[in-house]
Amino acid sequence: MSSADAVAGVLWVGVTAYAVFAGADFGAGFWSMFAGRGDRGRRARELVDWAIGPVWEANHVWLIFVLVVLWTGFSAAFEAIFSTLFIPLSLAALGIVLRGAGFAFHKTARRLRGRAIAQWLFGLSSLLTPFFMGTVIGAIAGGRVPVGNATGDPVTSWLNPLSLLIGALFVATSAYLASVFLISDARRAGASDLERYFTVRAFATAMATGVLAAAGIVALHADARFVYDGLTGPGLPLVILSVLCGAAVLVLLARGERRGARPLAVAAVVAVVCGWGVAQHPYLLPQVLTIDAAAAPSATLTAVLIVFGAAVLLVVPSIALLFTLAQRSLIEETVGPQALSEASTEATARRAAPR
Repeated sequence: MSSADAVAGVLWVGVTAYAVFAGADFGAGFWSMFAGRGDRGRRARELVDWAIGPVWEANHVWLIFVLVVLWTGFSAAFEAIFSTLFIPLSLAALGIVLRGAGFAFHKTARRLRGRAIAQWLFGLSSLLTPFFMGTVIGAIAGGRVPVGNATGDPVTSWLNPLSLLIGALFVATSAYLASVFLISDARRAGASDLERYFTVRAFATAMATGVLAAAGIVALHADARFVYDGLTGPGLPLVILSVLCGAAVLVLLARGERRGARPLAVAAVVAVVCGWGVAQHPYLLPQVLTIDAAAAPSATLTAVLIVFGAAVLLVVPSIALLFTLAQRSLIEETVGPQALSEASTEATARRAAPR
């Protein structure tokens, strides 16, 4: 394996991590937005806040990592992507900023109207960012990003059926991943009604994701034949693995077994992202720019690999510790498992009370 391929692999590790962790994060915002106004909707939003509160900022470390590696290791690809697709990328970045502001202020705003606006911004931005990220991937897959500075069309490159469909697929996948994560979080909080609540939503979003994925395959066949051939050729085993993992999640949830659902959902996303990477190899921009042609000098690539090794030793354990503490409820939040569990008991009692 060449150093260019090694750095491309490092880049794809970052992309995969961002797809999983930030995807679940954005999906949680999706469910927060569509939770409704009643008591159950309020408690669903409280569960979302409690689940992602300690980790939502850490998830964007992977995005920064991807941008730095792409800029340093493959500057020609960085130039082409960010100059042609500056509109969807700017909208995705705006979504990240507004989402952070909304999440930070929806609890601390003094007035009820201010809290409602912040909550709305948090939910809306959780839709915008994955959607526009998906349109970027669609533009790249469709071969609409030529090499050079702003040489592609800034509008039609991403505003086309393939890109819009992949954007919708990104939103649905994020919602599905988040619902599976929140099932485990609801069990950890002792909120059995919310566990059932998110189980129903996991099934619904799994079906929606499957439909969009099937439509995406058809769209790739028509508009991105190189990637389609890769997904149905070298990348096919990983695509099949993704489907099997997704199906296994639904089987576990249907049987009322929650253990193992989250790792399988993660594996489904990891497999399809890796399958896409295999399908697109050896190109960064399909049939336009290869990994070797875009690669920086070997000394720069070596430096990137050394920094990546240091990050694995220093940063990854820190992030793992953060997630471990969060999953063991050792990080104090405003609304914790006890409050959600008590509310769940009260809700169950109200439903069981004679009318």
